[in-house]
Amino acid sequence: MDIHEYQAKELLSGFGVPVPKGGVAYSAEQAVYRTTEIGGSRWVVKAQIHSGARGKAGGVRLCATDADVRQAAKDLLGKVLVTRQTGPEGLPVHRVLVEQALPIERELYVGLVLDRKHERIVVVAHPHGGMEIEEIAQREPAAILREVVEPAVGMRSFQARELAFGLGLGTQQVNEAMAAVLGAYRAFRDLDATMVEFNPLVVVEDGHVFALDVKMSFDDNAMFRRPNVAELRDYAQEDPREADAAEHGLNYVALDGDIGCIINGAGLAMATMDMIQHSGGEPANFLDIGGGASPDRVAAAFRLVLSDRNVKAILVNVFAGINRCDWVAEGVVQAIREVRVPVPLVVRLAGTNVDEGRRILQQSGLPILTAATLSEAAERVVAARNAGAAA
Repeated sequence: MDIHEYQAKELLSGFGVPVPKGGVAYSAEQAVYRTTEIGGSRWVVKAQIHSGARGKAGGVRLCATDADVRQAAKDLLGKVLVTRQTGPEGLPVHRVLVEQALPIERELYVGLVLDRKHERIVVVAHPHGGMEIEEIAQREPAAILREVVEPAVGMRSFQARELAFGLGLGTQQVNEAMAAVLGAYRAFRDLDATMVEFNPLVVVEDGHVFALDVKMSFDDNAMFRRPNVAELRDYAQEDPREADAAEHGLNYVALDGDIGCIINGAGLAMATMDMIQHSGGEPANFLDIGGGASPDRVAAAFRLVLSDRNVKAILVNVFAGINRCDWVAEGVVQAIREVRVPVPLVVRLAGTNVDEGRRILQQSGLPILTAATLSEAAERVVAARNAGAAA
């Protein structure tokens, strides 16, 4: 789960991370009012969307007067902002962040990420900020600083100090950078984050350090115990199908193909998508119905897949362990009877109660194509898609 920049700054400031003065605005007049609260003579108006590279797309405006702030807010609010990270469809701007404009002297990069291979939080830093970490890694991989956090003791002050000195900061700046890094670590740990990024962490002309731009992502599976974070979720920034899937306990990711997939288990889903491509097709989605797929959940999965108008055929592939093939078969039959399925459907079942599941499909009298193996299922769904396209 992602949140907006202003929300991340509000959370991090509670952990001692220094951030610029600022506030969110939902209208041009509110944006102007924010300047009176902030003070100063120069401000930055930032579009709040779940994407980086906003500046290059015109989503960050430097303003010297109230009229500039008002115009910038008017230009951004209600606009669909297209960046190189959003894709051509872009994301809607429903709010802006108004901040004091800082006199920047240096830009640094600091990020905290979860290293799943080593089961550790890793802090990554680089003396040049403002770029994506991928670009930094390509340009100067040897200059990247890393500190691995031992879970039993957490991040220690000496680790943050080593990073700060490694970034070439002075004595005063080292203390403030340490506060930022240690605060970010505590927020990461206490809020079940998966990523905290300062890009850039800046040094201003008077020597102080600020987290100028912040990103935070969180573990969806832990949000039940973090209601203060879960309520920050902005569904307007997400694919509505993915939001609908979350409500039904489904894992859904939209793709560019035209063969819908309903599968239990992430590993089997990936293998099925690969097999579809190997057979000459393109999957329209990743959809994992999970291990306890009831008929109602399977029916919800069908509605979700069919909401994508590009879908020309559907493949249901279930290997039942905790799940049961007869449940899935009942769900398939229920979905076809409740939800009009205007495209060819291929179902492959294996595992617990597979014979009963196949019997339910056969006796339903519905136009369901069946397959015994994964490769056969992929070939049949691609052939059905091709036949439908030809027709």
